Amino acid sequence: MQSKSVSLVSSWTLPLVLIAGAAGLIWLETGARAATNADRKGTVETIKVHGKSLEGNLEGDSPDRDVFVYLPPSYGTEKNRRYPVVYFLHGYGINAEAYWKLMTVPEAADKEMTDGTVHEMILVNPDAYTIYNGSMYSNSPTTGDWETYITHDLVNYIDSHYRTIANRDSRGLAGHSMGGYGTLRIAMKYPEMYSSIYAMSSCCLMNNPGAPRPPARQPAPTPENQDKGEKAGRSGRGPGGFANVLSAEAAAWSPNPQNPPKFFDLPTENGTVRPEIAAKWIANSPLAMVDQYISNLKQYHAFMMDVGLQDGLAASNKEMDAALTEAGVLHKFETYEGNHTNHVKDRFETSVLPFFSENLKSTATRAAKHR
Repeated sequence: MQSKSVSLVSSWTLPLVLIAGAAGLIWLETGARAATNADRKGTVETIKVHGKSLEGNLEGDSPDRDVFVYLPPSYGTEKNRRYPVVYFLHGYGINAEAYWKLMTVPEAADKEMTDGTVHEMILVNPDAYTIYNGSMYSNSPTTGDWETYITHDLVNYIDSHYRTIANRDSRGLAGHSMGGYGTLRIAMKYPEMYSSIYAMSSCCLMNNPGAPRPPARQPAPTPENQDKGEKAGRSGRGPGGFANVLSAEAAAWSPNPQNPPKFFDLPTENGTVRPEIAAKWIANSPLAMVDQYISNLKQYHAFMMDVGLQDGLAASNKEMDAALTEAGVLHKFETYEGNHTNHVKDRFETSVLPFFSENLKSTATRAAKHR
């Protein structure tokens, strides 16, 4: 009886030992995997990308632009793997490096990509900080042809120097504020380059010099601080905030090579609107451009806009949403509690990265999902 009892205990003990051992192995493996994932980080490269399209600009800005490139965690080890790319356009008044830090791009990307929340992708942030604190991503002899720089010079360089999936299905464009404006402007004209776009808190949707300007993060520029800001920008003493915004817009939208030394025309003179110049500004407004580019905008696989309800630009972004809806352009528009800048970081992590993960093809065969 005793031997039978021992035998019975042994018959239960062995499976329990095996189960416990297996559980321990699973626990160790899971823990090791978690530790490995925690250690997996992407890398950031700061490079210079020459812009042939920016050569000879009358502002004298360098055509060799700083570009920040985030390479995902597996990039260094999976040598045969190719990745989708998201190009992000920064806002006015500070440079790309400051935006990179504002949005904590490497940390956000590492977090989302290592835990599998989003597909791995390459992130590219070009610097468009100019003598007047921002290029407006427009085409002008004064600023240079920033449209061509973003869509061709930069894309061609990234595709030839990194392992990208070099087609529009795996290429996205996004931006905040001035970068949101640039995203919409470029998307309207170059649908062959990108399949998905995300415009955050876009500025400059209707550029009517005769109308009141929406509230900005800083007081609107005046003739007094305009000259002060320009001197600060030219001296290299750091960002001039919004003191240069009128010059930046005029250089982009009403250039005049025959009007040195600034090579642009302001839309007002002695407090009076100059209609012929104001017309050029309005023509560079996405709200005025929608009807010209409906067929192009309808080619996008995924189209997203957002804005904070306390943002001074909320009204114009809502107007853009309405104009796109009326034109029959499929898109998604979100509002949230916040102002122009206080949710850029978390929106980038929780909305922008998942949007592109869902909609860009991460392999040659995976079909991207719709909105």
